Amino acid sequence: METFTTPWGELELSRYPDDPRNLLRAWDAADDYLLRHLAGTDDAPPVPLTGRPVVFGDRWGALVTALAAHRPVQISDSHLGRQATRANLARAGVAEGEVELLTTQDPPPERIDVLLVRVPKSLALLEDQLHRLAPAVHAGTVVVGTGMVTDIHTSTLRLFERIIGPTRTSLAVRKARLIFCTPDPALPRTASPWPLRYALEEGIGPVSGRTVTNHAGVFCADRLDIGTRFLLAHLPPTTGAVRIADLGCGNGVVGTAAALANPAAELLFTDESHQAVASAEATFRDALGPAAKATFTVGDALAGVEPGTLDVVLNNPPFHSHQATTDATAWGMFTSARRALSPGGELWVVGNRHLGYHVKLKKLFGNCELVASDRKFVLLRAVRR
Repeated sequence: METFTTPWGELELSRYPDDPRNLLRAWDAADDYLLRHLAGTDDAPPVPLTGRPVVFGDRWGALVTALAAHRPVQISDSHLGRQATRANLARAGVAEGEVELLTTQDPPPERIDVLLVRVPKSLALLEDQLHRLAPAVHAGTVVVGTGMVTDIHTSTLRLFERIIGPTRTSLAVRKARLIFCTPDPALPRTASPWPLRYALEEGIGPVSGRTVTNHAGVFCADRLDIGTRFLLAHLPPTTGAVRIADLGCGNGVVGTAAALANPAAELLFTDESHQAVASAEATFRDALGPAAKATFTVGDALAGVEPGTLDVVLNNPPFHSHQATTDATAWGMFTSARRALSPGGELWVVGNRHLGYHVKLKKLFGNCELVASDRKFVLLRAVRR
């Protein structure tokens, strides 16, 4: 936890989970730049925060915690980000309900007078949300975006221009920029092109020819990523009423393949992204129908699963958290999998060879078997003793 000095006071902020080994802060120069601009401390007049400000993409709650007195609405895709926001608001003494927390899957507010956009890593997610928010924007809406210079590209500005209205950027300050957008009510308010659906080609095991649904922001939304493809080629065989978890499910194609291979299995799909879990449910239901047994959960890995109740966990862990490269997410997934597995239960992990997951799995499980490998990936199996 560190102190963030803002025009609205000093805030004690942390990411979620609040692990002292995690040295990454819960804010950056882009958050600071936006807040100083809103308060008028950057040689520009303060921005009137009339109505109820809407904040999209606030990663760990730094923006809405600072602006809590204005009763903002936060729109976020991240479960971990929402948990951090709740903790940071409570730490700041903000009463529950003063800040409304919405997900990217919730209906957006009907009217927006101030729209603040923290530019996400995914251009597709930005496109989808701008389309969803545009009908609530009017000619008098103040629209300000923020991001690090590495986040803001010509394509980013074109999205604002095409969906909301004329757009310009600020000078860079501490490697951060602001985006200023003037709403144009004459622009057509078209529906979002997301989610994207496509049929898998033949030769991919049980999911051959099946339809995959990808909501905006889901990893590798327009094609099957090569790590998932490698895992699908070596799925563990199961029979009977076993409980299988697709951990970090993304679009759900791995768990759907496991369910098609063993119709008696009970599937759990979980991810920290609301967009991912919605994608996984659509993919699964298209393949197996509404009566197939499965649970879809947005959460922190397998934290909500009863200990010792899973037979197999399938995992293709990410090694990025926003722009930061870190193994903290994978370690958290492996730890929660060990807790949730029954004795004899198996964790199957696919990852890039250079990540060294076998070392972590041996340390945690006391064993690790190399199931398959190629020049880029390894598939590892660890058993809960």
